[in-house]
Amino acid sequence: MDVNVRAFRVVQAATSERKEPEARKVAARKGGLIGGPSRARSISAERRSEIASKASKARWSRSSTGK
Repeated sequence: MDVNVRAFRVVQAATSERKEPEARKVAARKGGLIGGPSRARSISAERRSEIASKASKARWSRSSTGK
């Protein structure tokens, strides 16, 4: 990144006022907080176990060199 661009962004961040989250983002977060537990209740324990097993395999199959 160009030094001038970085300096401009630093000045903008230092002088700008903090914005309130947009209504759309707030609504999306609210829906996300509701959706996860609702989905977990609607699927069977066997299916949840399958999903968790698949996620675990994917997580542990990654190489540790990328971290």
